[in-house]
Amino acid sequence: MFRFIRRLISLVVLLAVVVVGSNLYVVVAAAPHIEKDPESNSAKAMKPQCIMVLGAAVYPDGTPSPMLRERLDKGIELYEAGVAPKVLLSGDNGQIEYDELSVMKAYMLNAGIPERDIFTDHAGFCTYDSVYRASYIFEVKRMVVVTQKYHLYRALYGCRMKGIEAKGVACDKQKFAGSKYREFREVLARTKDFGKWFIKPDPKFLGHSIPIDGDGQLTNEGM
Repeated sequence: MFRFIRRLISLVVLLAVVVVGSNLYVVVAAAPHIEKDPESNSAKAMKPQCIMVLGAAVYPDGTPSPMLRERLDKGIELYEAGVAPKVLLSGDNGQIEYDELSVMKAYMLNAGIPERDIFTDHAGFCTYDSVYRASYIFEVKRMVVVTQKYHLYRALYGCRMKGIEAKGVACDKQKFAGSKYREFREVLARTKDFGKWFIKPDPKFLGHSIPIDGDGQLTNEGM
């Protein structure tokens, strides 16, 4: 019994070290690339090809959740400031009855962004897939990533591991309910992605190349 308890304690300690260590590594590696001033010369000097806005929940009535609206508003703000010439929307459209991309694109169009400048990635089922496909499908080499700060570390770490030069812009105008739960879940997600980027498995879906410097209307297929 004592031997079993000792082994159990050793396993728990090992798991704790892996989780804490991987999270610390991801955060430290990504932190210098989060912009304090998103419209600074630092972001523009990189000459990003696009602004990638990561998806979040949408409502059945076709409106973005408050968290997603913050991301979209920041992406629009950066586009209008001339930070990058294209917007890449990446989210979940894996089911007929759930489509983040249509909602996100409609929001951008309503803000006056030309359709040719809006690229939609319908298979961005997770942060890993979004970053991987940004490189593989859209041939992105430099970009600005927009999401809440707690999520930016993992996204920027993925960019680094995929060879994308990236800056992160946080959108945290308000504190949303359930933030403690999301932060806890993010700790586990960072550990998971740390392992995935070490192995680099292909995403669930890949496909043919659609260069980001082309016409975003080519990505309408699947909407």
